[in-house]
Amino acid sequence: MNLRLELFVESLEKSVEFYSNVLEFNLPEEINKSYVSISNGDVVLGLGEMKNLPESHPLKVSHEQQIGLGVEIVMEVDDVKEFYDKVVAIRYPIQTELTKRPWGLEDFRIIDPDGYYIRITSSRGIGTDSDKKE
Repeated sequence: MNLRLELFVESLEKSVEFYSNVLEFNLPEEINKSYVSISNGDVVLGLGEMKNLPESHPLKVSHEQQIGLGVEIVMEVDDVKEFYDKVVAIRYPIQTELTKRPWGLEDFRIIDPDGYYIRITSSRGIGTDSDKKE
């Protein structure tokens, strides 16, 4: 089984810029104006504009609602300190600084342009206490 997430966003252009420049996702050669699939390693995200969803779609939010509410996207990287330093260097706002957690992993948290909450974490060890989550 593989997992692909689809995120519905206000501005495809801003989201593509964030995911490619901040989180180092690869872009396809041609970008569709209403939907784009991007990847980084085994992570695949589909980005589509919220305005293209039908009004009856369960994920369609109005201006009073917060996109991404109730969802935390967790991305594991090989060297979280190096990744953190890159994000800091480009001056992207950090929600939660790089921290060693009680379960043995280090992580930091950021919020994408649409409000999706993203935790960037060190890779977890198999069969260790690091498999425990927050």
